[in-house]
Amino acid sequence: MADAGDSKSPGLTPVQVQVLSPALGPRFRRMAPSPFQHQFTPNAAKGVAARAFAEAARLAALAASDSAMLASVDACVEQVAAVLARGGKVLICGNGGSLADATHFAEELTGRFRKDRPALAAIAIADAGHLSCTANDFGFDRVFSRGVEALGRPGDVLIALSTSGNSKNVLLALEAAKERGMSTISLLGKSGGQCKGLATLEIIVPGETADRIQELHMLILHTLVEGVEKALGLA
Repeated sequence: MADAGDSKSPGLTPVQVQVLSPALGPRFRRMAPSPFQHQFTPNAAKGVAARAFAEAARLAALAASDSAMLASVDACVEQVAAVLARGGKVLICGNGGSLADATHFAEELTGRFRKDRPALAAIAIADAGHLSCTANDFGFDRVFSRGVEALGRPGDVLIALSTSGNSKNVLLALEAAKERGMSTISLLGKSGGQCKGLATLEIIVPGETADRIQELHMLILHTLVEGVEKALGLA
């Protein structure tokens, strides 16, 4: 399908869609109606930004006032830094947006956070080939535990992300890490779900929706990177 802004297709508007008719050769010959059939209501979203920022600020303030949670974050920093200091590595996993957060965290250890420093060993269990192969052959519940079995070694640490705490593949990853002699950290939401109590260290953040929970998880992950750099004398 050609882009609506393709210079070879003059006269097209952004909402028009070109449909290829094989019988007419390689050029696009006819137009189809736009697939965007939702009705747009001007100003219907007015105020959504103010509400979203206010809710995010409220939850962040709630977390910041929880001394036990802050102590847990500090403990996680110490755990990750200790693992890296003795030559171990960090594995991290999660589903959907949490997987995106996992890769974000890992690249800030292997790559760069705020300034240049030596690379730190971290792997997000996010390889598309591994995930699709394992899901196809063993089921999606095993995608992270198989990654832990392949890459985890005694003395490494697994960070597991789940906004609900009920992701079976995350739960199995925590169990696999424990079996391999790894320490574990879980970042959870809501009540902590089925993953509650499984990790060496866990943090359950406030929030009722996945997006707000993930925002606090990412704040904690950024804090981990900052803290680890300081603990290792790299900041």
